[in-house]
Amino acid sequence: MHRQAQKVAKFAMDSHTSLDFREDKAAKNVIDAAMVVHKELGPGLLESIYEECLCRILSKNNIPFQRQVSFPVSFMGEVTDQSLRLDLVVDNCLIVELKSVEKIIPLHEAQLLTYLKMSDKRLGLLMNFNSTLLKDGLKRIVRRE
Repeated sequence: MHRQAQKVAKFAMDSHTSLDFREDKAAKNVIDAAMVVHKELGPGLLESIYEECLCRILSKNNIPFQRQVSFPVSFMGEVTDQSLRLDLVVDNCLIVELKSVEKIIPLHEAQLLTYLKMSDKRLGLLMNFNSTLLKDGLKRIVRRE
């Protein structure tokens, strides 16, 4: 693994909060794939391009994922006509929210945390590909039970 990818993977794994092996492995696999995409393409492209390329690598590596997952929104015990759209759900345990923005803001983190809560998942990765170094655009979010 590339040295930069090792540093990013370690950063993303450091703050364990009783996550299981499957969740950690999914996060590591996504970070490794994202490093390849970022190294090849660099910053400054549309989010959809990064998503497409990331999905190609995940597919090539036989990593199970779903793309643009529609998730129903419940309100006061009833399902609404609206739904969330999750960028990626990896191995049915990790939500990946992709961005290509100037910088990650607290609203992006709150959005991912809400996605985790509503989908009953514990681990999410917020990835901003519009960073000179991908590690600077990576945020690992763990929902506390």
